[in-house]
Amino acid sequence: MNCMAIEQRGEALLVDCGVTFDDRGLGVDVVHADFAPLDRLGAHVAGVVITHGHEDHIGALPYLLKRHDVPVYGPPYALGLVRERLEEHEVLEHARLVETAPGRAFELGSFRVEPIRVTHSIADATALAIRTDVGTVIHTGDFKFDESPPDGEDIDVDRFRALGDAGVTLLMSDSTNVDVEGATGSESDVGHVLERLVLEASGAVVVAMFASNVHRLRLLGDIARAAGRKIVLLGRGVGTHARVARKAGYLPWPDELVLPDGLARERPRREILAIATGSQGEANAALSRLARGEHPTFEVMPGDRVVLSARTIPGNEPEVHAIMGHLIRRGVEVVSRATERGVHVSGHGHRPDQRRMIELVRPRCFVPVHGTIHHLTRHATLAREMGVPSVAVVENGRAVEVTEERVMLGETFGSGRVHVWAGREVPATVLRERAALAQEGAAFCFVTIDPAGKLDVFVNTRGVMDDDGARTDLAAAEEAVRRALAEAPAHATDDFLAEHARLAVRRTFKQRRGIKPVTVARVHRLGALAAAAPAGSTAPAGSSEGAS
Repeated sequence: MNCMAIEQRGEALLVDCGVTFDDRGLGVDVVHADFAPLDRLGAHVAGVVITHGHEDHIGALPYLLKRHDVPVYGPPYALGLVRERLEEHEVLEHARLVETAPGRAFELGSFRVEPIRVTHSIADATALAIRTDVGTVIHTGDFKFDESPPDGEDIDVDRFRALGDAGVTLLMSDSTNVDVEGATGSESDVGHVLERLVLEASGAVVVAMFASNVHRLRLLGDIARAAGRKIVLLGRGVGTHARVARKAGYLPWPDELVLPDGLARERPRREILAIATGSQGEANAALSRLARGEHPTFEVMPGDRVVLSARTIPGNEPEVHAIMGHLIRRGVEVVSRATERGVHVSGHGHRPDQRRMIELVRPRCFVPVHGTIHHLTRHATLAREMGVPSVAVVENGRAVEVTEERVMLGETFGSGRVHVWAGREVPATVLRERAALAQEGAAFCFVTIDPAGKLDVFVNTRGVMDDDGARTDLAAAEEAVRRALAEAPAHATDDFLAEHARLAVRRTFKQRRGIKPVTVARVHRLGALAAAAPAGSTAPAGSSEGAS
């Protein structure tokens, strides 16, 4: 969910604008940063500069551009993906997108920005050298030192060294893999392993991977040709990235190499090399549907091989292992990093790469970016050990003030998250209610009052109980409501009665079950008495409702 503002002379330059995802199952599509701090900053937003095309760097642009009409600068491949997102949100027509290229500097307000080629797990990734009033600021974006990238676009070591020779005030560098020693590994090495796994296979091969890894898509195209197989794309994400990459010239696949997924069943299985989304166990992604036997156009069978060519993000292990179990039960051979370490390498540099970047740039000041407070602190310690004079660790919502010689903690602007479903913001109160429903369930209380004043009480639940004691607890809740309403003042409004009924239900379940379900109570007056409800009642059509 990267989004950083760099401000001087009352102008702000934004670096990246991404989304993250909410895995709590609360009906949220994406999460993006709250842009309100930009308003509190009081600076004119000159524009956005994108380092590369991953969703956590570009996905929130539609939401930003609805608030701020600013130009977006980025590498061609990243902008191709941006166009897809903006078109989905119907803001593409009014967007100003400007392609950038490594080594070609441009002016953006009072800033001068020069993209620098880096290697990462996506094509066309760049770092940024930003000329400011206090000197050069380098933002590495996501990077690693890959000595043999599949597209031949090497990280521009010479340019980083030259900038270091000229003097760099501040380096902001990716901290993601600061805990990992040893070589990061090359994407080309993964290609050798995947080629062997495909050539050895007698049935269909499905490779599950991050759809954005165009380098790996490129390698798999070469492998398919060498093995006499056809590429089959399974999943919207991989289809989108392949389409944009081919259009931008980053994926030299001939048309005859790609087989429409609807025709895959008609080919011999040994001719199929499928590429699927869902390497993190997403329930509706292609790999999960294959594992359950629910994919509409393709199925895996005994003798097929599935390769999980991705690391499992911490927290996703149960879902991934469940999918592996389903595949194994279907007679499919599953290959993962646990059995074949070389099927994946990270796009983020390990600790030696981070050390090398500091050695090349030799900054006077250092601020680690990307990662938890643990990763940031470890990276900051590395910079101090290497002799960087001024280092600061900051988290979201905190400003950093930079001079030519020092970096200092500034004021706190605050930060927040905006949860979005179907293009609309989901308020925090709604999310809290959904979380409470998921944790403790819901109870419903319906009270009727006849013209003679006789009460009938009905209580039911969802997600609270389903056992031998359920009926007894429901009866206890109904009796508690009767007692509570019997003690109510004679002229109590229906709203008052509904609230007391609601509280009585919650108290009963707390005493008997140890939980307080979200409770809705409704009072309904029957017959002529409904028209003469007590003064002050706001109940429509003779009813009133209370809920929490």
